[in-house]
Amino acid sequence: MLRHRGHVARLYPTTVQASKLDGQAHTARALWNLLHEWHTWGDGGRSARRPSKAEMDRQIREARTHPLRGYEWLATLPAQSTQQVLKEYLRALDRFFRGSAGRPRFKQRSRSMAVDNPQASDLRIVRLNRRWGEVTVQGVGRVRFRWTRPLPGVSGSPGRITGARLVKDALGWHIVFRIEEPMSEVVPSPGPPIGVDRGVAHTMALSNGRNLDMPKLLTSGERRRLRRLELQAARRREARRRTPGAPVSNRERLAYKQIALLRSRQARRREDWLHNQTTDLAKNHSLVVLEDLGIQNMTRSARGTLKSPGRNVKAKAGLNRSILSMAWGKANRMLDYKCLLSGGELLKVPAAFSSQTCAVCGRVAHNSRPSRDWFQCVGCGHRAPADTNAAQVLLRRGLAARSGTAPGHGVAGRGVLPMSGR
Repeated sequence: MLRHRGHVARLYPTTVQASKLDGQAHTARALWNLLHEWHTWGDGGRSARRPSKAEMDRQIREARTHPLRGYEWLATLPAQSTQQVLKEYLRALDRFFRGSAGRPRFKQRSRSMAVDNPQASDLRIVRLNRRWGEVTVQGVGRVRFRWTRPLPGVSGSPGRITGARLVKDALGWHIVFRIEEPMSEVVPSPGPPIGVDRGVAHTMALSNGRNLDMPKLLTSGERRRLRRLELQAARRREARRRTPGAPVSNRERLAYKQIALLRSRQARRREDWLHNQTTDLAKNHSLVVLEDLGIQNMTRSARGTLKSPGRNVKAKAGLNRSILSMAWGKANRMLDYKCLLSGGELLKVPAAFSSQTCAVCGRVAHNSRPSRDWFQCVGCGHRAPADTNAAQVLLRRGLAARSGTAPGHGVAGRGVLPMSGR
């Protein structure tokens, strides 16, 4: 059996190479928009007869080799990357007509840019030393990238590289290698089961009493600078709105660019911390139990409507930001595939009354929470940190789901959702 994964590496192009990559990305975006305009002309493309893929490919080749006046920029993008844009757009259309995805949209210039290099034989990856590698990008040349892990075909690792995609964000250009490798035999993990309660005070509270708290993702100086830039951007945006039709100034654009750089750095550090913690959980525990949370509903805005405005909107907005900053959904997705690869299992159990249930006797009482941080059962007197008690309750529900029933829980397997090991 084979598995497909991606490996992201940071590219370090020269100024000239970065300019060429930007040009290719803008050409790919413009070609996508031309294809979308072609299909949405008239009645929106629902009943219009779609040309065949071969016909569209022929017309794009003709437009590249014999461009109309003003469309010479189509030749900026390599032929293979051009065909990949067409394939991606046709896949997006097929998903839309099948009802599995929304309608394709026009791509904005301000969004992240990407270019495909689908042919692995053209990449010619070489490792220069312990820290650096080099790859060939079509139309750009040899570009250095950061070497962080072995790659198939270069370091003797099993599998092969099937292609690559170049993506640009606020931190610069990155290359995503598409890797196909054989799946190794998974040995069941011998570690003990564990329950994980996700929260705001503690990012992840474990049933063994440990708390995994996400560190400050920005230094104090970076936080002050981010606050100053946000205030600058707000002042310049407000000044522009006083003059109808005024364009965005270069200073306002620069403020947005610097804000995006800090936010991207913050997101990168958050993802790195989550990878470390979820890998540790998946490798050292045979069963990981999470609560089934509707994160999208939990972070829904409380503004309401003009007829029925919401209450405590500012406090709810602050809670939503705190929940989203903990990246509960991303931690869930990481644990899902890491538990499967490590020989473990991930279960999602109902979250109802987990914060009011005693982990020892199973009694449910709202007055068992004398404070926000502590839990004290009104029945048996069990006292423990509230998040730790909730994690132990989740663990009992997960174990009950595997065995069928458990003392104090009745038919505890009802509503439990298996994630890994399907």
